[in-house]
Amino acid sequence: MLPYDSLEGAELALGRNLTVAERLWFSYSAHKSDYILYTHNCLFVFLVFSLVPLPWALVELYWFDAVDRFKLQPRVKRSFPELFKCYKDVLHQFIFVVAPLIAVSFPVLEWVGIRTSLPLPTKWEVISQLIVYFLVEDYTNYWIHRFLHSEWGYEKIHYMHHEYNAPIGFAAPYAHWAEILILGIPTFLGPAMVPCHMTTLWLWSSLRQVEAIETHSGYNFPWSPTKLIPYYGGPEYHDFHHFVGRQCQSNFASIFTYCDYLYGTDKGYRRHKQAVKKLKEQVKKHLE
Repeated sequence: MLPYDSLEGAELALGRNLTVAERLWFSYSAHKSDYILYTHNCLFVFLVFSLVPLPWALVELYWFDAVDRFKLQPRVKRSFPELFKCYKDVLHQFIFVVAPLIAVSFPVLEWVGIRTSLPLPTKWEVISQLIVYFLVEDYTNYWIHRFLHSEWGYEKIHYMHHEYNAPIGFAAPYAHWAEILILGIPTFLGPAMVPCHMTTLWLWSSLRQVEAIETHSGYNFPWSPTKLIPYYGGPEYHDFHHFVGRQCQSNFASIFTYCDYLYGTDKGYRRHKQAVKKLKEQVKKHLE
């Protein structure tokens, strides 16, 4: 809850006029506790999970000819009942695992210093913190994912996420409840290391979810703006990991590709890419 009784009090404390964004933040948050503001993450995660996969789901259902060639595993086509079942399964995990996890983790966020006060963070502060969060999440997730592909980790926990060997957007958070709890560590580790404003935390939670949905979308669209991000893995990179399945020892990184390159766990993927390229060249030569 903000320690100001009025806009004038906030401006007096800051020694300047509030920006439009800060006025809106004051109007919305002045009489809400920090805990209530933090639990907004439940709403944002739910909305992102429910709405962002819809374009890919529509493409999957109606199989538009214009984008058919961008589907990574064209032999697999999901029906509406299959998509809806996945949505319901993930929603069940959201209600009984994700929401309670968010609800009880507030003391940790409060302890590390997540703030709701004014001033709001600058644009460059938000960008720099998000970059740190993505890098920390990616590196930590890489090692946890490798552990989950051990014999014990896969048989007891990770097998569930790989039930979708041709991933879809709604299946991005589809996982065993233990995996959801474990992978919450990389998500919160960045903000714990570099505390931010609550609005930045909301943005980080939403963007991480959007990234996971795109990575699991099953479509490799050439116009995606994420292709401009250096060392970004993307749908094709992660789709290979699901396609190979249990025995896969490649492409463990969740966001970028540098960890797999540094630790040699992208060799299977690179061999696959070379084989596909060679096959295409042979087919092209044959047609000529």
